Amino acid sequence: MEQFNISKDNSFYVIGLSYKKADAVIRGRFSLDATSKLKLLNQAKMNGFESLVVNSTCNRTEIYGFAQHPFQLIKLLCDNTNGTIDEFQKVAYVYKKKDAISHMFRVGSGLDSQILGDFEIISQLKTSAKVSKKLNLLNNYLERLVNSVIQASKRIKTETQISSGATSVSFASVQYILKNVTNISDKNILLFGTGKIGRNTCENLVKHTKNEKITLINRTKNKAERIAGKFNLVVKNYTNLQEEINVADVLIVATGAQNPTIDKQIIHTKKPLLILDLSIPKNVDDNVKELKNVTLVHLDDLSQITDDTLEKRKAHVPLAEAIIEDIKCEFNKWLETRKFAPTIKALKGKLLDFATTELNVQRKKNINFNEEQAELISNNIVQKITNHFAHHLKDDDVPTNESLELIKKVFQLETLENV
Repeated sequence: MEQFNISKDNSFYVIGLSYKKADAVIRGRFSLDATSKLKLLNQAKMNGFESLVVNSTCNRTEIYGFAQHPFQLIKLLCDNTNGTIDEFQKVAYVYKKKDAISHMFRVGSGLDSQILGDFEIISQLKTSAKVSKKLNLLNNYLERLVNSVIQASKRIKTETQISSGATSVSFASVQYILKNVTNISDKNILLFGTGKIGRNTCENLVKHTKNEKITLINRTKNKAERIAGKFNLVVKNYTNLQEEINVADVLIVATGAQNPTIDKQIIHTKKPLLILDLSIPKNVDDNVKELKNVTLVHLDDLSQITDDTLEKRKAHVPLAEAIIEDIKCEFNKWLETRKFAPTIKALKGKLLDFATTELNVQRKKNINFNEEQAELISNNIVQKITNHFAHHLKDDDVPTNESLELIKKVFQLETLENV
């Protein structure tokens, strides 16, 4: 990537794509695993980006950050995924400044989730922000914004019922199984992949199917064993995958691989097999559809399942939006304070210079000059004048930008503006 001069006068953007316009195949091309995210962030750091958070889930891939132009962020994404700029432009979105802030709040609060009220995204956003902070790619603005989104999410969870009832991708998958597989408690269920979606699906399976024939397989066996221990389930080695598939009635795939891990070549069973692919990119090759005994369902199909729970959730959207507006207002007030903070700091420095100059004059004139008393009085006066200007700028009826320019002009201030 070419070297960009990321300056202090850049803007805040959100660039990304989601389930709304990008199907599972396209989302898979733009998905980022943990290694790819780190590579992207390190590339951004090398090219002078100041603050960046990258989030990639089964439903969306987004970059939140500062740039002179959104193309800089888009190119970062395309450099580190299998997606192209042409593909991105067909299905993606770009939000700037206030629109970017609003979008981030809706995503983090579950209002933009594929299943309304699904809050899994907020924990993923927290994790992504922590990674950026470790790399010194999280400035005060973006850290404050992420924390505000987290605060909104918590309030919406506790003050509304938008996440009431069991409705999520993992629950929808179990709903589908219950509706389409007879005598599910007697069937062999194989869960391949024990990441977050896999863990949640496992919990729902145990709770709702009353099935004691659930087998877990994960590339890292000890991760599967930790989950199996909670529910007294069977764990098999990754090397037993093909063997277990061929005795399964239901196969749930929730791995994080970048390429398909299941295809028709490893399926030799002749009995009906239901496969649910909960992965992005798709981890089950479409060629399994060529097998007459196999039914393949992807998470995008599961997300279309609606029930009374979802309809009830919609009634709580206005209250959730009101909470977002409340916290967004607090964030915007903080932004306004940041806007004039450099000017107030420069003003205080200028006034202290005036005071120092005048004290030096009075020292020479007055033999009995009281150093301590004079310092105290001058510092108090400087602080009172500074506070007076700060309160003036905080007044909602005052045009802040005009006042800042006047203060700078009158006191001939040079300030280093914050982003």
